[in-house]
Amino acid sequence: MPISTFMGLHTSLRGLLAQQRALDVTSHNVANASTLGYSRQEAVVQASGALAVPPAGMLGTGVDVISYRRIRDGFLDLQYRAQNMQTGYGTARTGALEQAEMRLAEPGDNGIAARLNSFWSSWSDVANAPESGAARIALIADARTLVASINALDDGFETVQAQAAQELALLTGDGGALEGMARELASLNSAIRDFQRVGAQPNDLLDRRDLLLDKLSSLAQVSVTDDGAGSIRVTLGGAAAPLVDGSTITWPAPAMPSPGGKIGALMDVSSSTGTIAAYRAGLATFAQALTTQVNAVYSPAAGMSFFAYDAATATLSLNPAVTGATLKAGSGSAPGANDVAIALSELRGKPGGPDDAYAQLVTRVGTEVADARRTTLNATALKNAIEDRRQSTAGVSLDEEMTSLIRFQRGYQAAARAMTTTDSLLDTLINRTGRVGL
Repeated sequence: MPISTFMGLHTSLRGLLAQQRALDVTSHNVANASTLGYSRQEAVVQASGALAVPPAGMLGTGVDVISYRRIRDGFLDLQYRAQNMQTGYGTARTGALEQAEMRLAEPGDNGIAARLNSFWSSWSDVANAPESGAARIALIADARTLVASINALDDGFETVQAQAAQELALLTGDGGALEGMARELASLNSAIRDFQRVGAQPNDLLDRRDLLLDKLSSLAQVSVTDDGAGSIRVTLGGAAAPLVDGSTITWPAPAMPSPGGKIGALMDVSSSTGTIAAYRAGLATFAQALTTQVNAVYSPAAGMSFFAYDAATATLSLNPAVTGATLKAGSGSAPGANDVAIALSELRGKPGGPDDAYAQLVTRVGTEVADARRTTLNATALKNAIEDRRQSTAGVSLDEEMTSLIRFQRGYQAAARAMTTTDSLLDTLINRTGRVGL
């Protein structure tokens, strides 16, 4: 087949365009070096189709850019999202448990342990001076303070539950973050599918979609299925139906049997059978033990209860009939009787007594908070390690990009020089051929 005289120009032009596009991609990488979720891109080139030149063989025609490749490792994405779910769960759970621990105020002067110790000490003071009005009044004051502290702690635990429920509602309710992410994913699915249908490569849209999946993974367990046409199906927390399927979403979100992530932690904290509910049950056990054991000593002698506990409202109260004047220090009517006061003061530190029940609650809270912190730190460290591996693949290295800029610049200059040389040859051929004496 005959070869055009201008073949060299076409070959040089292909080289110029290829180097220019590679420079454009490198510039795009440099501009987005700090953009969250951005994946490094590169222009993929290959030799353009050669021409058969008998009998010599095949003549190359230059180079073509066949695609703009997004550098990303899907396996690392899966690892990151799985670990991000653990981090999201641990962070939310740790925050809630720390709030519960803060309300305990233990050890400290304002905690129930200090109030309980003061209550027992007041009974000892009454035992030492059963006729003392001041000791009796101090005992009633300590009893009221203890009751108020126990009720306040239960209210504090209930507040932690209510705050978690409110945050969960804001996150998963209409107009919340979950719905916003779902709708944006559906919109991106539609746009990416349309671009890929015409052979385009919407790398920046793919980056945005992957970033949303990363964020979604901190909220719940994410399962992603690619339909092969540009769209994905996203299912959360083992739900029976997908949250996002192509360009459509299921809202309200399908029930998640095993949510994980921040949503799973908030569900547990706000649940009536969750961790904070177990703390309230432990506090109720302590309050009931206090009520039962104090009344078991006091009621036979006084003919009335000292404490009352309402399990329905989880409220402890001091019998209003018990005052400084009516307080019974002894079982008899003889002046100076103090056997009741002595018996009650001896409840301090008794195995299986109120102090023991409260100590178990404090130990449980402290242990679970420490475990949650440790688990969260481990999950965060693993997530960061995986992210470092992801960045080593998908992240932009400015040093590497600067090297590429110089390489493509030199390639562009060489292609331009080849075009100039070819142009000079053609000028000689066209303008000077046939002129005698030249």
